[in-house]
Amino acid sequence: MPDATGLELIAQGVREKLGDETVVGTHFVDGYATLEVAPSAIRDALTFLCGESVDSFDRVMSVHGNDYWPEEPRFGIHYELLSMERLDRLHLKLRVRDGEPVATITDLFPTANFQEREIYDMFGVVFPGHPDMTRILMPEDYEGYPQRRDFPMGGEPVLFTFNEHKLPRWYE
Repeated sequence: MPDATGLELIAQGVREKLGDETVVGTHFVDGYATLEVAPSAIRDALTFLCGESVDSFDRVMSVHGNDYWPEEPRFGIHYELLSMERLDRLHLKLRVRDGEPVATITDLFPTANFQEREIYDMFGVVFPGHPDMTRILMPEDYEGYPQRRDFPMGGEPVLFTFNEHKLPRWYE
């Protein structure tokens, strides 16, 4: 992973190429280098870092979501990049409000397809331009997003033999 100085040099390169408003902040904690990016600039930042940058990170290894509720902006979308040449990892992070869309990167990195769908399914963050923005883990008719921090605890009742006559079956 890049050290703290290397992270600042990467951030400087992104700012010089894409503008000062692209990089919102940098974090180097516990050996993890994180570049916080403006939501509107995520595609440009990933395109630059994964191809045009001197410190090229050629793979997007992971895309995942996080709910920071009650903080605002509420949701975090995290991208983990890997440089196969140097075996370095760089994390990109952006924060969005509830209902704010995030541009898809599936056309740039096809491996993000199911990961973006999972973020949509669990948190409700929409990725416009995604080829199949449908639920992937939960049933299509499921209401709500179970990984949100304000999702009701307890979930749905489970059908066991002792309560099988008290709960409705799926076919009823």
